[in-house]
Amino acid sequence: MTGFGEAHCRQDDVSVVVEVRTINNRFFKLSVRTGEGYGSLESQIEAVVRRGIRRGTVQVNIRVDRSGSAEDYKINAEVLDRYRRQLDSLQAQWHTAAPVGLDALLSLPGVVDDKSISTIDAQADWPVITRTLDSALENLARMRAEEGRAMAADLKDNCHTAAESLRNIEQRAPMVVDAYRERLVERLKKTLSEYDVVLDPADVIREVSLFADRGDISEEIVRLRSHLEQFDAMLELPESSGRKIEFLTQEMLRETNTIGSKANDIEIARHVIEIKAALERIREMIQNIE
Repeated sequence: MTGFGEAHCRQDDVSVVVEVRTINNRFFKLSVRTGEGYGSLESQIEAVVRRGIRRGTVQVNIRVDRSGSAEDYKINAEVLDRYRRQLDSLQAQWHTAAPVGLDALLSLPGVVDDKSISTIDAQADWPVITRTLDSALENLARMRAEEGRAMAADLKDNCHTAAESLRNIEQRAPMVVDAYRERLVERLKKTLSEYDVVLDPADVIREVSLFADRGDISEEIVRLRSHLEQFDAMLELPESSGRKIEFLTQEMLRETNTIGSKANDIEIARHVIEIKAALERIREMIQNIE
């Protein structure tokens, strides 16, 4: 499920900003970006994230700013002098006297040593980082909950659509055998009349019984109805049920396919298509549900 959560926190001379983004994914995939000196915290960050998120691609950006002082920065005069002499040599070769400002030289790599990075204690800053991360995850959860409520309503609608089509199939099923019997008798009468042969009712009964056995979908209807009821109940559960719902949807599709292959009736086939369309919409959505 998609979502975004952000949080800010300041403690003493440490300021922390955390952003968490999630996008749809059937599995859990985490990407963590931290400032220099905080890479050692990635396993702890993942443990915190996993407590609240089980599926999806998760991007966590953490920025830690420390209040620095003049003592944290030192100009490396030797490196600065080397840069200056190289520039003087190039200017002599190119016959140019274009001045190079001190601010440009100071921005070159190695000219200014930042001691604040070398003195970072990531574990000492972890309490304020984890507090900020928890707040960002709470904000993310609220946004995902809104999406979840909308998704649950859509899932319920599709579940009810499938249930309605199943009721139509259940009402139609007994008529299929009667219709087959009428068609069979009519065809046999027409054919046998040409040869002046008497139709034995026992033969008709036997043939109709075989057809009824081959096309009996009562068990599949009962199982599919039970699955739909379970599915509807799972949507009301407070705990995570994404994996269970995904498995249940696969079972519903299997029962629906069996009904379609056994029914041998155009009207039932039309309702089967409606059920499969609803279940396919459900299947696409539940891959992102936790």
